[in-house]
Amino acid sequence: MLIDSSTAAIVTGGASGLGRATAEAMAAAGIKVAIFDLNATLGEAVADAIGVLFCDVDITSEDSVIAGFAKARAAHGQERIVVHCAMTSRRGKTLAFDKEAGRLKRLSTEDYSYGVNGILVASYRIASLAAEGMAALQPLDDGERGCITLTASVAAQDGQIGQVIYGSAKAGVNGLVLPMARDLSDLGIRVNSIMPGIFATPLMLGAKPQVLESLAASVPFPKRLGKPEEFASLAMELARNSYFNGQCIRLDGAIRMAPR
Repeated sequence: MLIDSSTAAIVTGGASGLGRATAEAMAAAGIKVAIFDLNATLGEAVADAIGVLFCDVDITSEDSVIAGFAKARAAHGQERIVVHCAMTSRRGKTLAFDKEAGRLKRLSTEDYSYGVNGILVASYRIASLAAEGMAALQPLDDGERGCITLTASVAAQDGQIGQVIYGSAKAGVNGLVLPMARDLSDLGIRVNSIMPGIFATPLMLGAKPQVLESLAASVPFPKRLGKPEEFASLAMELARNSYFNGQCIRLDGAIRMAPR
């Protein structure tokens, strides 16, 4: 059982959206939470509001992430729970017509690499550095030392037009889960991922009302956007239930994304 007042947790992207909801749920359960985020102003405000620790972290920088782990561990001790929600990416079609050039233009390898670094490589960075710390902990029931939850997306399976970076990088996140769970099985460290569908995050809520209505109508049931606290609820259950391991779980109201 990882959920108690002696447990430390780290939530990346914890200043908003899915990460904030997860940090709030864990703090409410008495867990000592540190949030990693690049938005220092918002991150400090959220940390103060919910009583957690803020760490200014750029997930694409090894040094920044290592420093964030060091700060969190100095304050709360070695974490047993990590939920990785933060990411950065770019968008574009593999080939798209450029009106100015009057020809098809290829999505650059640089843009593709940027997204893979901000999603897939960052996920490995966070998970592997967390596991390295967890490995030194004393085991709990069943020999468990920790739980790592990564955030993929339904786009990992239903990537749409213009999501060649995002979809393939999120598929890569799912691809990390089983081999990493097996790598870490002798150490009692579990690894899972959540694939959220269309959620009511601040970024999504910036869309026009008619767009949001259309998106909500596309969900089979319930016909609405997912609530960040529903993501947080699943993240909590993955930490609580030690038989969840090596799983990539859709949380999407049964939606299957159309090509566009």
